[in-house]
Amino acid sequence: MNVVEPCVPPLAFVQLLASQALEGDAVAHFRRVMDGEGVDEATMVEREVQAPLRWFREVYPALDADQATHLGLACATQAQLTTFGPLSLPLVSAGSVADIVELLTYLPLISTALSPQLHHSDHGLTVGFTGHTGDADLDRLVITYCGSALVRLLKMLVGDMSTVTLQLGWPAPADLVGHPDVLTGQLAFDAPISFLRIPAETLTEVCRFSDPIAYRHAIAELEKALERRSGPLSFSRTVRLLLDESNDLRSSRSVAAELSMSASTLKRRLAQEGTTFRELRESSLRERAVLRLLGRTSTVSEIASDLGYSDLTNFSHAFKRWTGESPSQFQHTRGVR
Repeated sequence: MNVVEPCVPPLAFVQLLASQALEGDAVAHFRRVMDGEGVDEATMVEREVQAPLRWFREVYPALDADQATHLGLACATQAQLTTFGPLSLPLVSAGSVADIVELLTYLPLISTALSPQLHHSDHGLTVGFTGHTGDADLDRLVITYCGSALVRLLKMLVGDMSTVTLQLGWPAPADLVGHPDVLTGQLAFDAPISFLRIPAETLTEVCRFSDPIAYRHAIAELEKALERRSGPLSFSRTVRLLLDESNDLRSSRSVAAELSMSASTLKRRLAQEGTTFRELRESSLRERAVLRLLGRTSTVSEIASDLGYSDLTNFSHAFKRWTGESPSQFQHTRGVR
């Protein structure tokens, strides 16, 4: 298995196979795939062998946005407090909702399939989700799973989470229109990006099993593990991180130079992973802009400048191309709950 390919934590995958979330035929197909790669459930857990996301495409070759959404929601119902390996102890011992959400910082320790972008504001916390599977529908699967599983865990550890909303960046499956969470607004679709919003007052809610000493110790261990983490990122993920960390509108030449290669080599390597520099830069700018606007702590002009736009008009035109709304319209129509 390729060490950089996006995967599912072993215990989460094994628990999923043992649950009722998957049909019997799908479970049997997964096991045939596993046999072909020389692993079984016991081996995966004992040796911490992760399950590649490509297995889901093998088992569900016709996976589309609707099926990915349903599958992500079904899998999330199986999430347990013990599911997430090294994140489990700090998860259980966290003192508040804010402590739980901050654990997303350590998500790379258990999966590279998805990355979160946390944006704090006076109104609360907005967590943007970006998938890195290289497959749009597998991205939808992991985003739906992560967002829904996080809400489920918050309910287990805290209680009522009715103020938390999960918004997904694609159309709703027709048969989910009457879903209770959709009707109450806790689950919404057609968002400009996928994100979870947690109001400020909810962030301070106290967890049932708070253990500050255990939490601090677990966080220290996670920090060490993150520093020791081996295995390279995919090339496109490396480029995306450089773009996310930049305050300028980076060109492919400048990024290529930082990576000690030519622009043509950068283009070729990104093409090998099914993407382009323009796509990565646009998605980075769009997601950062949306999170900042949702936070409502900066003016549109400040956000444009922070993203590297010297001209507010250019930023406004780009944002309207991404979302169909101007930045000011977006803030007006998507006010904080």
